[in-house]
Amino acid sequence: MTQFIGSKRQRAFGEYLTPTTLLQEYILPEITPLLTKYIWVDLFAGEGNLILPLLELFPLPERKDFFEKHIFLYDIQPEMVEKSIQRAIKMGIPEALARQNIKCQDTLANYPIEIFKSHLPVFHITNPPYLYIGYIVKHLDTHYYLEYFKGDNEGYQDLYQIALMNDLRHNIPRMVYIIPTNFLFGFSNSNKIRDDFLKFYRIEKAVIFEKELFKHTGVHVAICFFNRKEFPAIEVQEFEGLKINYTVQKRFYRLLPKLHYRAGTEFEEFTARFRAPNPLKVKYYLNLFTLENHKGSYSLRLVNANKYASNKYHKFIAQVSEELYRLVKANPLFLRTLDTGNHSGRAGLYLIPEEFNADGIVVTKSPYRTHPIQVFLEPSLPHEDILLLKDYFNLLLEHFRKLTDSEFMTTYKYSNSKYTRKYLGLTQAKALIETFPYKNISEAQREELRELVRSKDTNGILRFLESIRTGGRLNYGA
Repeated sequence: MTQFIGSKRQRAFGEYLTPTTLLQEYILPEITPLLTKYIWVDLFAGEGNLILPLLELFPLPERKDFFEKHIFLYDIQPEMVEKSIQRAIKMGIPEALARQNIKCQDTLANYPIEIFKSHLPVFHITNPPYLYIGYIVKHLDTHYYLEYFKGDNEGYQDLYQIALMNDLRHNIPRMVYIIPTNFLFGFSNSNKIRDDFLKFYRIEKAVIFEKELFKHTGVHVAICFFNRKEFPAIEVQEFEGLKINYTVQKRFYRLLPKLHYRAGTEFEEFTARFRAPNPLKVKYYLNLFTLENHKGSYSLRLVNANKYASNKYHKFIAQVSEELYRLVKANPLFLRTLDTGNHSGRAGLYLIPEEFNADGIVVTKSPYRTHPIQVFLEPSLPHEDILLLKDYFNLLLEHFRKLTDSEFMTTYKYSNSKYTRKYLGLTQAKALIETFPYKNISEAQREELRELVRSKDTNGILRFLESIRTGGRLNYGA
């Protein structure tokens, strides 16, 4: 196996050692009454931070017997195994016994069936390796991990997902996993694991961290407590979560099978329910190819989305055809997909002339989803209705951000801002625009909507949309 150093080593192994505070503060209170009723196992033990501290809950004379009957640790790296062994010895465990119950083994490929020899059930507490298959494919040094994703594991997206499925296949009754929050909130990278795994397990509770815990990665993690169901079932899952960022708050989660058990789906449910019968058509990006194929005598002042220096985008003048000139001028909105780092620069729809003193935003190289992106609508809207759409979009976006603590958006992990920066997906933005009932309301109704938006009456807007959807009469006092 290739040798790695420092952060490259952590990335290659998917290895991020667990802070002992996670065990002390969030896991021990849940498991302390159960210590003698289970076999305590960590198949990715590292230095033993999640299991060995259990010994400290027993007087020194009792530790040997508890360790021998209740603790089994494994890790793929010999140096980590040796650290765990030496740590156990310092806690009063004879060396021969420590080496018997702490072993070097690749448990992803070779599951240790000896943990089932006891009459006691297994409780697996672990911080498994995280390594996304997209990274593995792109880096030659990690290609050997591709073997894990073959056969029954084809279609899974991360090493931690392989670990979960290994436990499922071996009927482990209870687990505590410290895993990336994309298990709860991810889309395509997590749909399959949730669909497969949560048919057999319930999430009893979760502690969700929106701050960095590990030295070599900005990945946000959750501590998930899993209980195996008596019988497999496709059913709604409900549980309480503790969410920790710059504040600590309790959250209630309801996971729906039809939405692949993804947490924070209120936004998605809204956009599906209230999609207009005949919505506006939405397209993104003005590209250089279009400029070059529509040259003419009309001047456009354009922002180069691919040229950013000294905290500003480069601007230039392009001579274009009348057709393109009118199209760009008729579509002055751009989408900011990424929070800038302060509350005045949140993701949302904004006006290009106001933000950039320009007419449009052009992509001169590859399009990036985090750049400002010009939005093209069909049909084109009068300017007053462009402003209405902008305010409608931003008002509802902020409503759902507050309602869900922005959980329907993707966390931007490289942030040091006072709040957690989020990314709004292009598909999500399009779905919200498609709830704007522009083609489906009368002029009188449009004025009603305009007044609701102007007064920032979000509940009134929701009632308005429900009335349009059902063909009923408006009743703002309901």
